[in-house]
Amino acid sequence: MAYIFNSARSFAEESTAGFVDLYSDILRAVPGGVARATRTPAGQVAVVIGGGSGHYPAFGGLVGAGLAHGAALGNVFASPSALQIYTVAKSVENGGGVLLSYGNYAGDVLNFTQAQDRLRAEGIPCETVRVTDDISSADASERERRRGVAGDLAVFRIAAAAAEAGASLAEVVALAQRANERVRTLGVAFGGATLPGAEEPLFTIPAGRMAVGMGIHGEPGIGEDDLVPAAALAALLWDRVRTEAPVGAGSRAVVLINGLGSVKHEELFVLYREIRLLAERDAITIVEPEVGELVTSFEMAGVSLSVFWVDAELEALWATPAHAPAYRKGHALVVGERVTEVEALAAVTRTGEESAVSHTLASVTQPGEASAESRALAPLAGRLIAVIADTVDEHVEELGRLDAVAGDGDHGIGMQRGSRAAADSVDAALADGAGLASLLSAAGDAWADRAGGTSGALWGTILTSVGRELGDTEVPDAARLARAVTAASDAVMRVGGAQPGDKTMVDALVALAESFAAEVASGASLEDAAVTASAHSTTVARATADLLPRMGRARPHAEKALGTPDPGAISLALIATAIARAATAQTTAIKENS
Repeated sequence: MAYIFNSARSFAEESTAGFVDLYSDILRAVPGGVARATRTPAGQVAVVIGGGSGHYPAFGGLVGAGLAHGAALGNVFASPSALQIYTVAKSVENGGGVLLSYGNYAGDVLNFTQAQDRLRAEGIPCETVRVTDDISSADASERERRRGVAGDLAVFRIAAAAAEAGASLAEVVALAQRANERVRTLGVAFGGATLPGAEEPLFTIPAGRMAVGMGIHGEPGIGEDDLVPAAALAALLWDRVRTEAPVGAGSRAVVLINGLGSVKHEELFVLYREIRLLAERDAITIVEPEVGELVTSFEMAGVSLSVFWVDAELEALWATPAHAPAYRKGHALVVGERVTEVEALAAVTRTGEESAVSHTLASVTQPGEASAESRALAPLAGRLIAVIADTVDEHVEELGRLDAVAGDGDHGIGMQRGSRAAADSVDAALADGAGLASLLSAAGDAWADRAGGTSGALWGTILTSVGRELGDTEVPDAARLARAVTAASDAVMRVGGAQPGDKTMVDALVALAESFAAEVASGASLEDAAVTASAHSTTVARATADLLPRMGRARPHAEKALGTPDPGAISLALIATAIARAATAQTTAIKENS
């Protein structure tokens, strides 16, 4: 469990502040994360990595000479928002383009892709390499769906070393992809992690047993086995990873022994010795191994083995010097002038963002252009956003428990961070004269930025899509409101890639949109249409208990999720129900007072 924190909601920010203060000689704080303290040399490819907090040294600890130029840091176990990633990239790009690299998780894919699109729209060359080394998370025939775990380090190091050597963006991408294709990881856990402020671990394991194939976000393993001596554990890990060796792997490999938080170095050394003996048995030469904490999961008791089969070029790049807070090799020469605070502020200002990273990613009508009618309706939208935040607050623990069954247990707190940020953005938007579109876009962007993760990106999409359809100039009628909900449903499917039946929020959202549109078309009042549609959405959300997940972090643990409804579908249905009740109550009050 976490012993030292002030507030679970502010833990990630406070931890990052202390981290930057401690390593101010190596890195600096930038909006959305951290960057090298020195300016990226002109024309050099900028390698930007990122992910959720709680995995130190990933990701901020891997920023420095010979490693990443910047890292976007999300909340605990949640991906950074698209705006965080964009601002970190803008802070370090200097004419050579940007490589984005991260573990292959749904929230990270959504947010990094949006950031990439924005960078490209501004004329900045940007490419992506997703790390997919976890052999337990998908079959070999679906390697593109695998998670990224401790193999992150191999991909980040090769990409950054190539960039330092002057490689072009295309060359850096090709080398990073080759590294990803040649690294494989398998892990085991002996106990689950407990998030700051939580009373219970994300999962538990019976005494004398271990979970095999767990993730790094508190996801339980894909199976259990008896706890075994170090030699047998080494054989289990080595033999399973070896069966996944890439074609033409060769006989030289980097070995990474990664402790996930509670397994200490002395134990890892025992495991490494056994792995070395197995490598000798199989005529594999171990090249510059690493043993320690590389990608953690708070205090999870667990360990993973990564094998990175190298060719001559990859081996040479792996051996180059590096100097980051948590990873140092050889003597890395730190080049470039230190970025001053004034220069850093100017760079952020040029991106059009404030240091709070709160401006919208979407192109919407400016508040000053809103009609008087739309501005008059904006406070109503603001009150409904407050209803959303209150609803999430009421159900936050329930949503976390649902998510912990086959995920990382952070859905409740992520929804809470996002919805509260959206509600907090309302007053400023109203003060700026926002109409419906402007207010909803500001709220959506605040939600996406504060929550991060998949739900943050998707709820940001919902609010901005609704706002875009409603506009800032007209008073929307029932038909337009129905089109707005449908537009949000379509946008979420387009951005997230899920379809009805995949056991995601899409199941409940599509049901809501279709039912609401049908009720409006039949002539029902807005209030009645909202009540009927929210009830249908709730029924569909509960019915997801009978589905197997085909998307997201729960997919590798599909059987565990059977019998439990999808937390994203449930939270959407709860919110839809609360909005319908609030709208009905307001209409009743108006009628009684008239």
